[in-house]
Amino acid sequence: MSTRDTLDTVSRLIHEVMGDDGLVDIDLDTSFSDDLELESIEFVALAEAIQGHYGAGVDFTGWLAGHSLDALLALRVGDLVAHIDRCLGDA
Repeated sequence: MSTRDTLDTVSRLIHEVMGDDGLVDIDLDTSFSDDLELESIEFVALAEAIQGHYGAGVDFTGWLAGHSLDALLALRVGDLVAHIDRCLGDA
C-alpha cells in the first residue's frame, strides 16, 4: 500500500468520524489539534475506525500512549500515516 493510499483511507476515516464538521481538506501536514480540532472522543472513534479497517496489526492506541501531551498536541496526519505504513510494512 502506498502512502497516498494510506492518506486517502485515513482522510476518509477522519471525515466519517467528524461528520459534517469534517469539511477540511486533509493532507500529510494537517494537524489533528489545530487544523481539525479533533475532540478526545473523536480521537477514540478514529482509533476504533482505524482498528476496524486495518486490524490489530496497526496499534493506534498503543502508538498514541507512547507520546507526551505536547507530542500529542503536535501530531499531524502524516505522523499517523507513517505509523500505519510502518506497521503494514512489518506485516
